Amino acid sequence: MGASSWPSEAELDGVRKIVSEMTGKGAEEIRVVVSPYRICPLGAHIDHQGGIVSAMTIDKGILLGFIPSKDSQVLIHSGQFKGEVRFRVDEIQHPLHIVKSNEKSDWGNYARGAAYALQSRGNHLAHGIIGFICGSEGLDSSGLSSSAAVGVAYLLALESANGLLVSPNENIEYDRLIENEYLGLRNGILDQSAILLSRYGCLTCMDCKTKKHRLIYPPNLQEKKNMDGKKTYKILLAFSGLKHALVTNPGYNLRVAECQEAARFLLQDSGKCDLKPLLSNVQPEIYEIHKSKLEQGLARRAEHYFSENIRVLKGLEAWAGGNLEEFGKLITASGLSSIQNYECGCEPLIQLYEILLRAPGVFGARFSGAGFRGCCIAFVDADCAAAAASFVKNEYQKVQPALASQINQETAVLICDAGDCARVI
Repeated sequence: MGASSWPSEAELDGVRKIVSEMTGKGAEEIRVVVSPYRICPLGAHIDHQGGIVSAMTIDKGILLGFIPSKDSQVLIHSGQFKGEVRFRVDEIQHPLHIVKSNEKSDWGNYARGAAYALQSRGNHLAHGIIGFICGSEGLDSSGLSSSAAVGVAYLLALESANGLLVSPNENIEYDRLIENEYLGLRNGILDQSAILLSRYGCLTCMDCKTKKHRLIYPPNLQEKKNMDGKKTYKILLAFSGLKHALVTNPGYNLRVAECQEAARFLLQDSGKCDLKPLLSNVQPEIYEIHKSKLEQGLARRAEHYFSENIRVLKGLEAWAGGNLEEFGKLITASGLSSIQNYECGCEPLIQLYEILLRAPGVFGARFSGAGFRGCCIAFVDADCAAAAASFVKNEYQKVQPALASQINQETAVLICDAGDCARVI
């Protein structure tokens, strides 16, 4: 199916030029981390319970240009945020709930978190980095795992600067440490797994309980289109205009706690009190026997978990067979369960989801990310992508004129392709 077109040579050259001006080094000495954003077609909100998830990266994301420091100093400038971040990698980093940073630029917390994660597992960091980080325009706080992409970028840069050979699975754990321990966010490993393990055009399947993954290759859809009318796809990103930091939104951590409480009840009621309270430790047949005893809200959380696992498995079969229509129906059902059972989202995002389902050529749609901010995604017939994007933009302006006015209308609905994994160039 080819290869990702992102980043372009012009984008890479632009980052190298800025770092060259910062450091006085030649452009050929500048290393660039490419860390893509991800989407989760199926497997929403179940990674933190050890569920089975699917994901793929897109041709948008984070670029971090850098050179290794001669000493332990870290100096970072940003294309999105003001100020600069400075610290030393030979200083012990502590989780934010223990000590608050004195830095005015809190966007640097992910860089410090990367140093914390590497330090906490015994890695010796002698060299910092001098660099410039930027993201695809308008996509921060969009529900596309921009935070995980930033964390992964800093990990890869610090590892490269210090000559550390770290496997993707180890970096999945390191990024979890950034998010869970350093920042205090109770999320799972879906985001960083997708960013580190994906391959162009493939659907990445991750069992978040066993940490095992596999790549689901699609048939050659372009050849099949010529042979039997099968359609090719594009990915739509439709933005709501809602922006809230996930760590400050109580809804996300509350939903995680509710899933754990449902698991705890089901395990106790079935005599499995010794198991960790995760819904992945509850056998489906045990859930069916005991689910009627759950409090109503907890019952909905558990129903989303078990039904979503089933949708993921069916979706993997549909993707492998090139059945985009079936794959899309499962995505739409996942979105509906996120609204009705997981009870995430809000009026603007739900309206955007419903508009996408009416757009021409759309196979299926759902929220992206946790569902409390950001955007919705859709898989759409490639031949209808432009018409669908125009339809969604116009219809959303009608129902949410105030929010729509805060979005750059040229990028209110983006047409994207699949991406590749994070890497250092």
